[in-house]
Amino acid sequence: MTKKSIDQELIRELADLLKETDLTEIEVEAEDVKIRVARQINASVSVAHSPAPAAAAPAPAPAAPAGKAEGGTPAGAVTSPMVGTVYMAPEPGAAPFVTVGSKVSAGQSLLIIEAMKTMNQIPAPKAGTVTKILVEDGMPVEFGEPLLVIE
Repeated sequence: MTKKSIDQELIRELADLLKETDLTEIEVEAEDVKIRVARQINASVSVAHSPAPAAAAPAPAPAAPAGKAEGGTPAGAVTSPMVGTVYMAPEPGAAPFVTVGSKVSAGQSLLIIEAMKTMNQIPAPKAGTVTKILVEDGMPVEFGEPLLVIE
């Protein structure tokens, strides 16, 4: 069997594993081969770890009716733009970016998602009040997973 056919077979197996486990991305590295398979990748904005200017904030999502938005996501929910690990504070031991009841402005940092050893600040898509926090510090998240609710 050639290296190319082994790689193609591994890619197929990884793609099947993504479907079975409902993951959005998987990466395997062995010796001189590195393979990454991903699905449901949409364009997203990732902001560097430094404070971002308001112009870099993503456009606000259209307002959803009260209750649940389409797909079971709570109305006003800020969803994860990537797969990674959530951090609620800028550094260990520091105060969290936001808590329930915090008033936020559009573009303000809400939390950090670490993805592939890169810290990505997640900005508020709109001004409002944080009414629910749906994740915990250090928790892994998937693409599109609700993180918190701003009303």
